[in-house]
Amino acid sequence: MQKVALVTGSSRGIGRRIALRLAKEGYDIVVNYARSKKGALETAGEIEKLGRKVLVVKANVGDVSKIKLMFEQIEEEFGRLDIFVNNAASGVLRPAMELEESHWDWTMNINSKALLFCAQEAAKLMENAGGGKIVSISSLGSIRYLENYTTVGVSKAALEALTRYLAVELAPKNISVNAVSGGAVDTEALLHFPNREEMLEEAKKKTPAGRMVEIDDMVNAVMFLLGNEAGMICGQTIIVDGGISLLV
Repeated sequence: MQKVALVTGSSRGIGRRIALRLAKEGYDIVVNYARSKKGALETAGEIEKLGRKVLVVKANVGDVSKIKLMFEQIEEEFGRLDIFVNNAASGVLRPAMELEESHWDWTMNINSKALLFCAQEAAKLMENAGGGKIVSISSLGSIRYLENYTTVGVSKAALEALTRYLAVELAPKNISVNAVSGGAVDTEALLHFPNREEMLEEAKKKTPAGRMVEIDDMVNAVMFLLGNEAGMICGQTIIVDGGISLLV
């Protein structure tokens, strides 16, 4: 049977690059987006050029009802799922003292709750296929202070904790669950940061490896965890940051 991968938030950035790499590896792809239909269709077009099937699904993964509808479409179109890359993310970038309840709920829903309820649905399809792999994208804000990053950092810390719980409960079903945490990567998402230039400058100057993390560094780590060589890596968050998080 042809293998299938879902990458949430794959209309742009890291998610798009992961989707394309998986297509090159021979997977049919589910492209998920919430707002950028143009980007999603462009990603889908590139996947089709690689000779793979693609299903484009609009769904805000912070909404459980939309998650269920998305997985119904996946089951109807492909009848299985082998890989789920939990990449979609959002967040309100403000100091902790300026946050409102709506900011908190929005960020936690998309960055944390989505993993739980997508994993529940994904696991059903993976179990039918004999197993599968789940990898989430996290960030260093989960373990250290980053300016204006409160909601996202806390939501990513929850994502990493949830990765450990899911890993233990899904391992008997032959489903591995891990995460990749990245240092600052100059993607479109970073344009929304009020202190973007300072973040990039700090990353360039302070990273022991001598350069910033690039999208392909993140994609390579994700692809490793999705491969057979990582079969015994379970519930881990792999940090890809060129060593910057090791500095005081």
